Amino acid sequence: MTTTAAAAGPVAAFDQVIKAYGDVRAVDGLTLALHPGETVALLGPNGAGKSTTLDLLLGLRNPDRGSVRVFGTGPREAIVAGRVGAMLQSGGLMDEVTVAELVGLGCALHPRPYPVADVLARAGISKIAGRKVDKLSGGQAQRVRFALATAGANDLIVLDEPTTGMDVSARRAFWSTMREQADQGRTVLFATHYLEEADAIADRVLVLHRGRLLADGTAAEIKAKAGARRVSFELEGPIDEAPLRALPCLSAIDISGQTVRIRSTDADTTVHALYGIGVRPRNLEVAGLGLEQAFVALTEAEEARQS
Repeated sequence: MTTTAAAAGPVAAFDQVIKAYGDVRAVDGLTLALHPGETVALLGPNGAGKSTTLDLLLGLRNPDRGSVRVFGTGPREAIVAGRVGAMLQSGGLMDEVTVAELVGLGCALHPRPYPVADVLARAGISKIAGRKVDKLSGGQAQRVRFALATAGANDLIVLDEPTTGMDVSARRAFWSTMREQADQGRTVLFATHYLEEADAIADRVLVLHRGRLLADGTAAEIKAKAGARRVSFELEGPIDEAPLRALPCLSAIDISGQTVRIRSTDADTTVHALYGIGVRPRNLEVAGLGLEQAFVALTEAEEARQS
């Protein structure tokens, strides 16, 4: 672990942060802390406040109330000191320069730069170093943005939908590199719509909903918090839906052809009742929710609570 990353105190801290746009609170009383060496996934439906949260963390916007501190200082001060690297969806790339020229500029501007050749290699773009930036594919452009975000020895790396446009092999290589960064004591925060990435990569998952922190824990803890399990089976012949929809502990049911998929808050009770109504299921499976299903269950439950 690096000395800077191991310094006392959180890497970043939000304390009762509020940011509103007119009557809409994009961030509403957000309190959380990030710690050295964590890989943290930031999840939430559209409009949950993810982008605004990242903007506040990077000093691109100021909170209306509350405070955001990064390494004990304001976000802008931490960035000027070279402690934060960012890869944003909205970030444009300079035209009419080569990949090597642009990455070289990023390294030259960083207070603690890495050698340009190392940055190109880490991002997997050495072979396209001589290509003009405006001639890149979407996935190649993403890897250039990643190179710029890691042009120097940052202690916090912030990534907004980092693997959009990348193929499977590029995504795998990208996350291998990010894990190396975390193993060196750096903190990695990423927002993503690829929930399988969050499940596989993140040490910690943050779920935002309407600007509030709905859940905070490991992927396993988030799944447990959803409090439901999947029950699936097949039936023969015509299906009478009414008794199936009346089964106890159901939170959702989907009937497609001869296949029935249920989300239950108590799978044992549901399955017992299933046999009790005379149903004889085939290929019965009971399993925990995946992260994506847990995420949907949590946000749907919160929407229902607030409606």
